[in-house]
Amino acid sequence: MRLTKFTDLALRVTMRLAVVDGTTTPTSREVAESVAASYTHIAKVVSRLQHLGVVEAKRGRGGGLEITSAGRRASVGWLVRELEGPGDVVGCEDAPPCPLRGACRLRGALREAQEAFYAALDPLTIQDLVSGPTRPVLVQLLTPSRT
Repeated sequence: MRLTKFTDLALRVTMRLAVVDGTTTPTSREVAESVAASYTHIAKVVSRLQHLGVVEAKRGRGGGLEITSAGRRASVGWLVRELEGPGDVVGCEDAPPCPLRGACRLRGALREAQEAFYAALDPLTIQDLVSGPTRPVLVQLLTPSRT
């Protein structure tokens, strides 16, 4: 299974924000730069993460982005499910629909595989992802604070 670019960016943003020390709050533009993505994509990602309660965004002078405590504890499986949305791995009902859809066993097998993929991510939290050898790399991505 392959994740969408949107989900990939959302996970990178969440991980990046999880290592901020609390003395600074990076802007969407700074986060975009640090995760090598366009500002417009990151703005959309941040909006969705904010809607999910994973990120808090403050506007204006002294504003910025912060991961919420719920965001730190969020299951990676839950977050990926929310970001990817419902749907099958393959488009059996697309136009034109697959002629095998009425008698195909592949669709069920792919659904099981997709659920196994998510189930493998369920025990992991965002905090788990940013510990160990990943943390120093993420900390290096931090940009200098604004003046």
